[in-house]
Amino acid sequence: MMNSSVRPAAVAGMFYPESDLVLAREVGRMLAAAPQDQLRRPKAIIVPHAGYVYSGPVAASIYAPLAALRGVIRRVVLLGPTHRYAVDGLALSSSRAFSTPLGIVPVDQQAVAAIADLPQVIVSDAAHAQEHSLEVQLPFLQAVFGEFSLLPLAVGQATAQAVAEVLERVWGGDETLIVISSDLSHYLPYEAARQIDAKTAGQILDLDPVNHQQACGATPLNGLLLAARRHGLQGQLLDLRNSGDTAGDKARVVGYAAFAFHEAIQDAH
Repeated sequence: MMNSSVRPAAVAGMFYPESDLVLAREVGRMLAAAPQDQLRRPKAIIVPHAGYVYSGPVAASIYAPLAALRGVIRRVVLLGPTHRYAVDGLALSSSRAFSTPLGIVPVDQQAVAAIADLPQVIVSDAAHAQEHSLEVQLPFLQAVFGEFSLLPLAVGQATAQAVAEVLERVWGGDETLIVISSDLSHYLPYEAARQIDAKTAGQILDLDPVNHQQACGATPLNGLLLAARRHGLQGQLLDLRNSGDTAGDKARVVGYAAFAFHEAIQDAH
């Protein structure tokens, strides 16, 4: 039985280093190597969730410029797909904090209370116990933002509308960042993946829904796209690569992308 007060790190030593010193150094190295592009303040981001050797550099391309918002962003609403445990709806954890080798992140109890009455929101520690899609984002978030509170949601079977309804409840202001954890295509040859992922990226920038062959986190991603349309957000693609570009062979690759969503620039004409 999981300790209900703190959800322990489950994939340290597999998806990322187990040692706090090695992990801090590795995350710091990836952030330093990322392009230091100016980024308009995003309301939401989409970021990949594979092992750091594969998708870490792509994740860093969005997290690095977010360091400018340290002290501004104090709450992260984090949604990722379930990989190991099937659930209907969006699963909260009963834990009051999540742990990584870099420390403890408190769960935002106000945000939990704000969505607890929604029928699509359930509590399932089993959905969170071994799930990596949320956990691998935490060391990056800890490195970039320092202290923040977390609303972690493991997303199973749900409609885009159901996800968007949850996002509306916790949309917040400048203090809240929405993070959608998703990889793109899986196990295609390198060139085929490049073509398909480029098409998928175009759909996402057009705020058009994607399917589960295009993105493993399609459910939370489509919920964000629906909310982005309602709020007049526009997307920006910061990085689009695959495991054949980073650390894997090119016979069977997994696609990764980093997107930011911010308020649309109003045309003065």
